[in-house]
Parts: sequence; structure tokens; C-alpha cells
Amino acid sequence: MTAADPDPLPGTDTREVVRPRVTCRRCHRPLHDPESRILRLGPECRDPAERVARHDVDQDTLPGLDG
Repeated sequence: MTAADPDPLPGTDTREVVRPRVTCRRCHRPLHDPESRILRLGPECRDPAERVARHDVDQDTLPGLDG
């Protein structure tokens, strides 16, 4: 910082959260999509059968939210 730049106010630091770099297991390109990052495979390298398993779970109704 130079003398002309004021100090930032305490508690207002805007540090960027750096996510770890995840690359495709096959082509080694960086991945950005959450599903691709979980599988570590890009959409071009992924077989359609390699989707993230989604599980529906039966849950009790919350008290007070009788439907």
C-alpha cells in the first residue's frame, strides 16, 4: 500500500477463498463443475454411466409443518 491508499477497516479484508485446483483424471484439464470435481472427470471424458449417485431419503415431517 502507498501512503495515498488508506488502510482497510478492521474486519473488512476481502481475501479470496482459493479452491484447490482439481484436474481431470484423463485429460488433465482444470475442472470447474461441482459434479466433475467430485468425479475428477470432465464432461467430455465422462461416460454417461459415471454420474454422481443421488439418493432420495424418506424423512419425517418437521413438527409444526403438517402438510
